[in-house]
Amino acid sequence: MINVAEITAKAKVLLEALPYIQDFRGSTFVVKYGGSFMDDPDPVTRSRVAYDIAFLAAVGINVVVVHGGGKAITRAMESSGLRANFVNGLRVTDEAAVAVVKRTLDEIVNKEVCAAISQARGRPKGLPGDTVLVCEKLNHDDEGNPVDLGFVGEVTEVKVKLIKKEIGDGFIPVISPVAEGYDGKPYNVNADLVAGRVASALRARRLVYMSDVPGLLSNPADPESLISTLKISQVDDLRKKGVIDKGMRPKVQSAMRALQDGVQRVHFIDGRLPHSLLLEIFTDKGIGTEIVHG
Repeated sequence: MINVAEITAKAKVLLEALPYIQDFRGSTFVVKYGGSFMDDPDPVTRSRVAYDIAFLAAVGINVVVVHGGGKAITRAMESSGLRANFVNGLRVTDEAAVAVVKRTLDEIVNKEVCAAISQARGRPKGLPGDTVLVCEKLNHDDEGNPVDLGFVGEVTEVKVKLIKKEIGDGFIPVISPVAEGYDGKPYNVNADLVAGRVASALRARRLVYMSDVPGLLSNPADPESLISTLKISQVDDLRKKGVIDKGMRPKVQSAMRALQDGVQRVHFIDGRLPHSLLLEIFTDKGIGTEIVHG
């Protein structure tokens, strides 16, 4: 027997999404794909995000993916007998380590993300970051203090034409967080900051950070204290109160810069929740935190 209520509920969801689909068609979205859900042993959990990305592309949105891979790098370094060294919580990357980083991100993580999107019938195109990103050596931490982390860089240029060519050819560019330094060598770069710079360079309409936290919480110990909408003018106050902690600082920092550079909105969502990307983009309420202009 047909369940009319269930069918009607599904139709309402589709109708709620319709104006967003119509509005966003032809727009560019940058999605930062990271968090512990990338390492979830359940293939269903890992593939859900890929299906969401394929859905965005199928309805005419130009999707660009930037992925992380910190845990995969840690495992690869341990297997290579390399010990992780940190300065003020930041990973030091010497020449031996950066070779492992590049190989892991380009040949393992990037290919896994592309394979998942392909399985969802999307058309991914893996782009090693150092083919589309240029950087200078990072010489200071988040607070402006001098620091030497070895082959760790800060993106200074995004080769927009190369990315746009892949979009124009119907592909979903999937970019690894590695950049080419002025010395021609590969540098490890923070994936959150890469996503922000790519979004800025492409003048993306939306920048979405997927991780393993619900978004910004006014009380970090209370998952029910989600801040749904945050204005740029409110960020400094939340930093001073400690609401934006060290783990969120690179994301918020890159979000602020992206908004100042022309990105319309930035979203923080929990990739562990089923279809969180679609729910955030195509429903009236959303499920994460969005940062908007004042």
